[in-house]
Amino acid sequence: MARIKYLDKSDLAEKDQDLLARNINLFRALVNSPNAARAFSGLGGFIRHKSKADPRLRELAILQVGWLARSPYEWSHHVKISYDFGVTDADIKALIDDTAGKPTSLDALTKLVLQAAREMTSQGGASDATFAALSALMPTELLLDLIITIGFYNAVVRILATLQIDVEPEYQPYLDKYPLPKG
Repeated sequence: MARIKYLDKSDLAEKDQDLLARNINLFRALVNSPNAARAFSGLGGFIRHKSKADPRLRELAILQVGWLARSPYEWSHHVKISYDFGVTDADIKALIDDTAGKPTSLDALTKLVLQAAREMTSQGGASDATFAALSALMPTELLLDLIITIGFYNAVVRILATLQIDVEPEYQPYLDKYPLPKG
């Protein structure tokens, strides 16, 4: 159960009701501070709609963060969302295997993006070797968009965990299909 109240549009001033255009539990919690919710949504909206990063790679990086953080909310939401951006069930299984150090058929760039997401999540930043390898394969703007995405979703999973945001029932099937590891 969430640590703060979920609000509905009717709880908000008219000027802030647009913040719940997507009526999901995370946003319903964040609107307890409308200005913070608007700032949060601004960067999230940039990542989803205006970033020049490849959408499939972006979603795989977000999934990697959710998997490592053992974030049921992030994982379930982005398994669903990732399908809209070209991520396949085979990609998700490969991400899980790659994280466990098992061989996969993922291409080198995808493996590198997942490695960067793992390093940024578990070590606080990408290693020099990973950063250099990514820099050699993508323009600086795309690299920066990717790093901002991974950093933002590392913040998101911490907010979700601290506020104990509940997974909505319609997202539970994604957790059932791809359960997070214990511990």
